[in-house]
Formats: sequence, structure tokens, C-alpha cells
Amino acid sequence: MSTMTLQQLHIGSEYKPFIIAEMSGNHNQSLERALEIVEVAVQAGAQALKIQTYTADTMTLNIENPDFLIDDKESLWDGQNLYKLYQQAYTPWEWHKPIFDRAKELGIIAFSTPFDETAVDFLEELDVPLYKIASFENNDIPLIRKVAKTGKPIIISTGMATLADLELLINTVKSEGNNNLVLLKCTSTYPATPENTNIATIPHLKAMFPDVQVGLSDHTMGIGVAVASVGLGATVIEKHFTLNREDGGVDAAFSMEPHEMESLVEETERAWKSLGGIVYGSTEKEKASLKFRRSIYVAEDMSKGDIITTENVRIVRPGYGLEPKYLDLILGKTIKQEVIKGTPLSWELVL
Repeated sequence: MSTMTLQQLHIGSEYKPFIIAEMSGNHNQSLERALEIVEVAVQAGAQALKIQTYTADTMTLNIENPDFLIDDKESLWDGQNLYKLYQQAYTPWEWHKPIFDRAKELGIIAFSTPFDETAVDFLEELDVPLYKIASFENNDIPLIRKVAKTGKPIIISTGMATLADLELLINTVKSEGNNNLVLLKCTSTYPATPENTNIATIPHLKAMFPDVQVGLSDHTMGIGVAVASVGLGATVIEKHFTLNREDGGVDAAFSMEPHEMESLVEETERAWKSLGGIVYGSTEKEKASLKFRRSIYVAEDMSKGDIITTENVRIVRPGYGLEPKYLDLILGKTIKQEVIKGTPLSWELVL
């Protein structure tokens, strides 16, 4: 896909990875902490800060029955009631403008994930520059259509989606005349393990849908998976972000701390720079090192007419003599003139 431009930033293979710090519920119901997260994300080098726009009532029903309980022993939220969990995790809507204003002051892009159509209407009033659709909503075609109608770029996590699901949501976005789409490979477990992340899907997504950008929404610990994804073509990386995991919070256990975000920004850029192109032979930077390759040198003082043997010539560094591949051709030949030890062998010296 051609480069996507977002305000003054560019998203595409020709540019360093676009790094998103996901605040989610890590504000721990403190606006002061939320604003500090924005500031620290900027300091860590993230290019964007994302929040989530919902209320418990727009997410689920306030019902106490097994359908509305999380029953997963491997989940951080096992046994919790959905409604109560979202009450704890949501970002109050009156906080959105202060958060977005602080981000704008500090020069970072701020946007959100809407979870229903009322959230889209609210975010449009705040003129967000782009939208994110979460994995659990990537089957909500009416929501995707409403977001696509805004004409703004859309990032969609692919967790649990089949290829047919992805084709449907892509076609939905395009049917509204919106061609600014990023798909994020995502494993919808919290935290995710590297073994269950399957980032080999990234180049397949790029091949299947060549007209969209492809990135990674990463719930693993550390930066290894994200760095590896850049080598597979990820142009966008999203990671949950907190000030300190020990402070707790609904997402803290799998969120990055500031020093980790700094490493993520630095190492993904290094990985991107290392990709380059397909090159064989010496690069411009390597040409000065050619002299340190091996070549054939005179290893003993020799007189005119001496026979060349493996005793009086050797393959050594530096590389100013004949290439080693010519050794068999010159063995048994004679020297044209007197030469001293340390002379690079050349065709002019050989009869």
C-alpha cells in the first residue's frame, strides 16, 4: 500500500514504525494519572496515544448470570462480572477533551477506540484524527460502517477474525469510500504468549490484502515480538502502556513501563533501518573493508625462476593480492623477478 499520511506523520514501509501507546484503563480512575501517562508516553518516544470510549452500559448488560461472567482460568479477569469490570476500566467521557488537549500541546497524536455508535458521535465532536476498532468489535459491521463514513483513517485489530471476516470488514470500509485502513495482527488473550502470537501471519496479510497497511497489536511481555514483527513488514505497533505495573489496574499486568516503551521505540526503529534492500557484494560502506579480505601473498623471499609452492605463498589478510580462487592456477608456475616476503602476488609476477 502507498504511504498513509496522518497529520505530519507518515505510515508505511519507507518510514520508521508508527508506535501507539494504549492507555486503556491504566489511568486507574485518576485524570491526573491519565494526563501523566500522556506526558510520559511522549517522553518515551511514542507517536500516538490511544484511549477507549465506552461506558459499562454501552458495552454490556448489567446482569448477574453465567453468560456475563468471565470464566477463563488463564484470564486476568477470571470470575469477574463484565458490567463491573467495565465500570472499573472505562475512561470517563468528560476526561477525553483534557487528555486530547494535553496530547495536542505535547505534539502527540491522540485518538480512541469507540465501542458503539454513540461513542463515534461523541468522538466526532472532539474531531479525533483517526479511529481504532478492537478485536472483539471487528465483527460489528454497523459500527465499522459508521466509523468508515467519517472518512478518517481506521485501525482494526484482527484478533479471532477469519479471512472471510477480514474481507467483509475491508469491503465495508471501502464501500464508504474510505481507503485509509490498517490491519493489526492481534492475539486476543491478555497477556498473550509469544508461542500464541503467530506473527508469520503478517506477511500473509500483506499478500492477501496488498492495499492496506499491516501492523501488530501486541499483548506479550517485553519487546521481542514487536521488534520481530518489523522484520515481517509491520508498519504500526500498538502496546498497552502504564506508568508502573506495580500500581495495578485492569491492564497493568501486560502493559509496558516507560523504560520499556523507550526500548521499543529505539529497537523497532533499528529493526526497520536494518531491512534495507536486497544487496549482494559490497555496499558503499563495506568497500573500505575489502582490503581486509584474504588474498595470495609471497610468504618467503623469492628469486627469479623460483617455483611457486604452498611454502612460499600463502592466503592471508589483507586483500591486495590475487584472489584465493587462483591458488591452484599459480602453483607450479615460476616467478618472473625477485620478490620479497610480504609482496602481494599479481599476474605480472607469474610466468
